Amino acid sequence: MVIYLPQATDDDSAILDELTPREIVHELDKYVVGQAEAKRAIAIALRNRVRRQKLPPEMAEEVMPKNILMIGPTGVGKTELARRLAKLANSPFLKVEASKFTEVGYVGRDVESMIRDLVEIAIDMVREEKLDEVADRAEAAAEDLLLNLLLPPAEGDDPAAKERLREKMRDRLRAGKLDEKSVELEVKERGPRMELGGSMGNEDMDVNFKDILASMFSPKSRKRKMRVVDAFDYLVQEEEEKLLDMDHVTRIATERVERNGMIFLDEIDKIAGREGGSGPDISREGVQRDILPIVEGTTVNTRYGFVRTDHILFIAAGAFHVSKPSDLIPELQGRFPIRVELKPLTEADFIRILKEPKNALIKQYVALMETEGVKLNFTDDAIAALANLAATVNESNENIGARRLHTILEKVLEEISFEGPDLKKKNVKIDGAYVRKALTGIVQDQDLSRYIL
Repeated sequence: MVIYLPQATDDDSAILDELTPREIVHELDKYVVGQAEAKRAIAIALRNRVRRQKLPPEMAEEVMPKNILMIGPTGVGKTELARRLAKLANSPFLKVEASKFTEVGYVGRDVESMIRDLVEIAIDMVREEKLDEVADRAEAAAEDLLLNLLLPPAEGDDPAAKERLREKMRDRLRAGKLDEKSVELEVKERGPRMELGGSMGNEDMDVNFKDILASMFSPKSRKRKMRVVDAFDYLVQEEEEKLLDMDHVTRIATERVERNGMIFLDEIDKIAGREGGSGPDISREGVQRDILPIVEGTTVNTRYGFVRTDHILFIAAGAFHVSKPSDLIPELQGRFPIRVELKPLTEADFIRILKEPKNALIKQYVALMETEGVKLNFTDDAIAALANLAATVNESNENIGARRLHTILEKVLEEISFEGPDLKKKNVKIDGAYVRKALTGIVQDQDLSRYIL
């Protein structure tokens, strides 16, 4: 730590079809504060996917995704924007650091592995969706199998009486009255899990070895006693696997990758140096040239078949403190036609981040402490003090954006979090004075990295 070309038939495409770029931005506003320019750019890119799928197949094939390059310091929302966009579109999404790849010939991961990882993510997504579809049928089948174990067939009994008894047992089973009863069940033994990575670049060899080992280590069955409630869960899983058509899942997943896949290529500025250096720097341009065909559009061999990357949306991001976008090779620059610059966060932004988003930090901490029966009440001056301290620390030290709020809030709430279960006073008011007292001496200390990373 991954779709089919023209006309889409998925429900997610129908949902997207209803969202205008303005509505997409509105949805993103619920989770990310500010960065209006970046939101507009990715909303347009997402909407263009829907537009392309309405084109005739010949034209749709020619319309390439408008990849995006986000430029901005850490902690301003680059990753969160991409992640929320993928969730909104129900797209297979992979975040990967460009710096983890090495040029062909060096030890490390090859760039094609990002497509294989994306396919695996899509397989898991589609598999979960299909499991939800067959869940009711699987539970019904598991229930019948369990009733067969609880009521073994007996010759000579009246069929009507047997059916009445079976339905009575079914009612008791559904009511949970038989949960603690024991049954003997034939279960498959889970053999040792063996994973063979494809980092050597020979995907065919990887597939062949996995097939050979799968046949060598096929699961064996044995009798095992277990509670009814555990037996039911096991039988549901077994029935779901029987009802699941993995060939169908694989086909849908690979099509979804080709049509809707999104890859967030982070830290692209780390490979922006040109050749001519020494040591690990020498392969930077080589990595760029290896990434180029993936972004440009090529076919990658995966264990599930060939996957085209022509219509995968790539969002690259980097701080570009040392290097600049023009340091990337011209061919790669050309594959990211949309460039947006994300602005550093201000004190006013921090106040909004603490209060407004659906997953706002204040809401998270209040919910966490409520599990201990402690009710936190953050006053407006407390939120203002937190924002002010975060901005001050970012200015005087390394600017890590909104991530600074996590570290400051952890320090402020350290004592309450520790004493939470034992607190006699369950209503705790957090005001500006409390915040300043909790951080006394730390903000004035020049070596802030000792306290707040």
